[in-house]
Parts: sequence; C-alpha cells; structure tokens
Amino acid sequence: MNDTPGWTSPGSAPSDGQDGPGTSRPTPADADGSASQWSKDQPPAGQWSPPADRTPARSSSGPWGPPSPHSGRGAPQAAQPGVIPLRPLGVGEILDGSVKTLRTHWRTVLAIAIPVAVFTQVVSILVQRYLVPTTPALSPDATPAEQLEQAVQEAQNTLIGLGPEALLTLIATVISTALLSVVVSRAVMGRPVSLGDAWHEARPRLLPLLGLTLLLGVMSAGIIVVGVLPGILIGGGVGIALTTVGGLGAAIVTLWLMIRFNLASPALMLERQGVLTSLKRSAKLVQGSWWRIFGITLLTQLLVFVFAMIILIPFTIIGFAVDGGFGSVLSNSAADSGWPFLIVTGIGGVIISAITYPITAGVNVLLYVDQRIRREALDLELARAAGIPGYGTAPGTDTVGG
Repeated sequence: MNDTPGWTSPGSAPSDGQDGPGTSRPTPADADGSASQWSKDQPPAGQWSPPADRTPARSSSGPWGPPSPHSGRGAPQAAQPGVIPLRPLGVGEILDGSVKTLRTHWRTVLAIAIPVAVFTQVVSILVQRYLVPTTPALSPDATPAEQLEQAVQEAQNTLIGLGPEALLTLIATVISTALLSVVVSRAVMGRPVSLGDAWHEARPRLLPLLGLTLLLGVMSAGIIVVGVLPGILIGGGVGIALTTVGGLGAAIVTLWLMIRFNLASPALMLERQGVLTSLKRSAKLVQGSWWRIFGITLLTQLLVFVFAMIILIPFTIIGFAVDGGFGSVLSNSAADSGWPFLIVTGIGGVIISAITYPITAGVNVLLYVDQRIRREALDLELARAAGIPGYGTAPGTDTVGG
C-alpha cells in the first residue's frame, strides 16, 4: 500500500493565485492517457494552476455520465465514486456525505469512535469522582464575601479536575481525528478501509497533529489573556469595562483565526504537510470563503448540540432516578454524585461521542475537499485516483485505498 495517496500530496502553491485571470482548468485525460497532466514537464501531484472555469467542455457521454433525464438540457452529471459527487458541494451534500461515511464504513468508524468515547468518559468519571475536591456546603446565613469565596473555591476545584481530563481527552481526540480523516478521504473515492489501514496511514501524522492542536489552543489562550489582562491589572470600574471590551475583541479575533485555520488538520493529514505549512495552506483555502465555512461549521455544531441534548436528557433523567431521586443528586456536586448517576450519564456520553466524532470529522474533511475542488480542480485528480474511465491514471494511485 502506498502511504502517500496520489491525490493528497500537493504543495502550497495551488492556492497562491486563487482563481486569477488567465488561468485554466485541467481537462480529463483521453482514454489512452495522451492528455494526462502527469508528464515529466508537469509539477508534482496537485500543483496545477487554479481553475478559472468550473465547467469544462465534456461530451454528453463523458466521464460525468449520460445527460440527466431531469435537466432537459443534456447537462452532464458529476461522477460519484464514493460518498460525494465530484463537483463543488452544497451544505446538504457535505452533511450528507459525512453521514454516508458513517453508514458505509460503520465497522471501521465505530471501531475508532467507540474506544475513544469510552476512554474519555471513563477518565471524566474518575476525575470527577476522585480528583475534584469537595467544596464545603455554604451556610444559609453566609455573607456576600463568604459566597464569593466559595465561588472562587469551586472554580479552583473545577480547574484542578479539568487539567488531566483535558490533556487525556485531547490525546484521544487527536487520535480519532487522524484515523477518521483517513477513513473519510477513502470514502470520497469509494475505497474500503480497515482499522489497520487507517492506523498505518495516520500513525506518522499523530505527533504533528498533536502539535498543531496544541499550537491552536495556546494561540487562542494567548489572545484571550492579552485581551483581558490590561483590564484586570487596572481594576475598578474602568478595568471592568476594559476587560469586557478586550474580552469581546479577543473572542472575535480568536473565532476569526480558528475558522481561518479550520482546514489545517485535514491539510496536515492528507497532504502530509508540516504544522506551519498546514496553517498557511488552510489560510489560503479559506480565503474568500470565511463566512461560508463559518456558517457550515456553526450549523454542524448546532446539529450536534441538538442531537447531544436528545440523547443526554433522557440518560440524565434515568441517572437521577437510579441514584436516589432528583433531590439527592441536585443537592450534590459532580464529585459527590453516586456511581449509578455517573455510569448512566457516562453511557449516554459514549453514545453521543461515538456518533458526533465521525460527523464533525467528516464535515471538516469534506469542507477541505470541497475547497480544493472549487480552487484546484481536485475533482479531476480524485476521478483519476478512483479509476473513472476517461481521466487517465495518476502515478501512484494504483494502490490508493488498498
């Protein structure tokens, strides 16, 4: 098996002159391969000029299939070797492609998602049960100063438990993201992939992906600190106002950067780029499409949240019921909750994570694929890699997915 799939090894050049004038889209190869771009005079895979025309001339019986019987104008249909059609995607197609990946490759996807979900839930339960200190109950006659002191103590206790839980969850999430990125990339071309295949391809990229994730986290934290620190140092009414304005500004900047670098993870995994190169690559692919990617990402998160609530609320109610009733649980902190409540809600958390991890990872990878189709005619390269007649064969794609 080739560990560098032919369609996933571009440099950062393709997006430099995005859709500029005078550029042209590559055309599919003839059946004998005479029109293939893979001559010795061509750049490495993926480094073609950005397309200016998204509708190259093709015969009505070309590789995009026969004319649509519903179009009335003989418009060719896009080839679809896998979970998405090989053309620019709509929002629904991106979401549908992510769900199709889960359905089509459910054995591999769940073999990745379920262990990760179980691990994170077990860590969360153990941390809540044994690491988070118990905050003494507040007297009904407590003064405002005592109430403030207890609130600060509860925040400190939460941070004590958050540290190790966040670190272990981060590692588990990085592993699942790496493996699921490989699965989705194969699903796009209609190629089967086993857990062993996914691990073989993802393993060399785990440390760079961890570094990228940590870098983005440190970057976000640093921006927030810079935004709120001056107001905290000044104090008083002016400090509060400055902290509010600075925090809001920092949040906006952080959001803008996170969307700008949203495609860095799939670029790192599928193009085998370095951390900094992946960030630059994402910035170039997102340029001009920030609001679209933000909207799709926000919609995905809202759908995931709704699904999570649909699952979590019944499990929480059951947890209350089996742990001595609502009153006993509501009167305790998470650290004091009984094992029945923690176990039942943990099971609900596993179900939520096992479904939402693949969906969010799939949407992220398909957003990356969509941007490259729009800017770099990646659909033609994918068609070659999938072996669709009329596109020729790209070097190194014979073993893609195998």
